[in-house]
Amino acid sequence: MRILVAEDHPNLASSIVEGLEEEGFAVDLAQTGEDALHCSLHSDYDCILLDMMLPGIDGWGVLDAMRKDGKKSPVLCLTARDGIDDRVRGLNLGADDYLVKPFAWPELLARISALIRRGHGHRSPTLTIDDLEINTARKDVSRNGQLIVLTAREYALLEYLGYRRDQLVTRQEIWDHLYDDKDENTSNVVDVYIGYLRSKIDKGFSRKLIHTRRGQGYVLSDKLPGAVAV
Repeated sequence: MRILVAEDHPNLASSIVEGLEEEGFAVDLAQTGEDALHCSLHSDYDCILLDMMLPGIDGWGVLDAMRKDGKKSPVLCLTARDGIDDRVRGLNLGADDYLVKPFAWPELLARISALIRRGHGHRSPTLTIDDLEINTARKDVSRNGQLIVLTAREYALLEYLGYRRDQLVTRQEIWDHLYDDKDENTSNVVDVYIGYLRSKIDKGFSRKLIHTRRGQGYVLSDKLPGAVAV
């Protein structure tokens, strides 16, 4: 999943970005309000962490402008101020959640996961496709009750396909959601990671869940008669 971190404090920004990348997220960083607004208007993020006290355009201005432009990315506001008026202002402008600094890292991750789930129309933390279970809270995967060990990037790809279950997901969509602007991988890395997932998710099972639509993309489904499983 791709996240925008809009935070001007260098140490905190670096810590958040590094921690999220270790969790398998693709992360873009903006350290001014102008940069945050530009990023939010030109990319579709699965979640935006928005510091309300950004230099230049403040967080409220960024939030107001992106919502007026029709951008629907879930926004988690970060602030050092715990005033009710500030929270109400942010929520009225279209914020989805609020977190006061300093915060605990597990709580930040839990709130991000909850916003991503809601953004994709899911309330339960568990995505189930046939006998495959993806627990988005614990970040673990099992099939037929057997735990499957995935790398952070493999998990991120499977989770995204899970949120889009039964839908065609193009290579470009996968790239846009799993790789940030500084990533130097080539586009065929998507096909490589699909291959890694197939070897762990489908190998040894008669029912294949990861399907290819040649020249179009991929579908994670247990009920797709027109797809080719390879």
